[in-house]
Amino acid sequence: MSQPSAILRVTIAENPPPRLDKALARDVPEAAALSRSRLARLIAEGAVTRGGEAVTDPRARVAAGDVLEITVPEAKDSHIGGEDIPLDIVFEDDDLIVVNKPVGMVVHPAPGTPGGTLVNALLAHCGDTLSGVGGEKRPGVVHRIDKDTSGLLVAAKSDKAHHGLAEQFEKHTVERHYRALVHGVPDAGDPRLKGVRGVSFEPCNVLKITTQLARHKTDRQKQAVLFSGGRHAVTRARVVERFGTPGAAALVDCWLETGRTHQIRVHMAHAGHGLIGDPVYGGRRRASARALGEAAAEAARTFPRQALHAATLGFVHPVSGEVMRFEAPLPSDMADLIEIFRTSA
Repeated sequence: MSQPSAILRVTIAENPPPRLDKALARDVPEAAALSRSRLARLIAEGAVTRGGEAVTDPRARVAAGDVLEITVPEAKDSHIGGEDIPLDIVFEDDDLIVVNKPVGMVVHPAPGTPGGTLVNALLAHCGDTLSGVGGEKRPGVVHRIDKDTSGLLVAAKSDKAHHGLAEQFEKHTVERHYRALVHGVPDAGDPRLKGVRGVSFEPCNVLKITTQLARHKTDRQKQAVLFSGGRHAVTRARVVERFGTPGAAALVDCWLETGRTHQIRVHMAHAGHGLIGDPVYGGRRRASARALGEAAAEAARTFPRQALHAATLGFVHPVSGEVMRFEAPLPSDMADLIEIFRTSA
């Protein structure tokens, strides 16, 4: 059975780009919510016609006044199955949903984790309210947080929201603050940090880490700090609370100028302040019983994950234009560890 479709007529405006794909990307009504990649697929599939003839070359010439018809298939059901998994929903409307992801949940299905993910849960929860992202009824996940990182994540329920959110993440205008427990206390007065390349301090003792990041040459599951090649990455961090003597650990507020895989974890490790519990980037540094107290040092040594929480998420609603900002409290495991730090020394 053929898939139901809608016909969208687009008249090319004055002074169009010379290529069909670029002209359509400019002149397709915003309400149609057709991304440039989706338009490219439709062109390749023969879904774009001019004068009744299919135009399959994205580089085809167009002129002002040309009328093109785009056959847009109705969004199809996702190949990913929905699963009835409880969600901590912070906000939801017709276009997007903000959730507080628990520790241990993978965001998107992958060969090693085909089910039990946030996407599976969102598909079951959102159901028929998904209008189709990229031609498929699925949530538009525009950013991810690691399996063992807790906290806030936004997903789109409509194409228009997906495009708008993706653009904000691409332009780095989304506000993202994380809370992390780290070894040591980042401080502008620390002479060691003056010799670490890519590390500097801004006013009010704000640590700034600027490097390139790329996959590790020998361990493809890790990210590595580079200073040529890779992708530009900037992290800032400010100490919220110090623990132990002298400065054995700290709760820090980290915020992202860019958003690369494992960025906070690898950047804080590069500065010598790896996250407590991080099995990948934490290195061999261990909490000191003398500095923290025996109970706190043991709790830090046995903490089962990287102590990282996506605490704040702010963006402009891609449909309503409303400025939105959400906060999620620390999960119980991090809150309990902080309480031990406070009372043990």
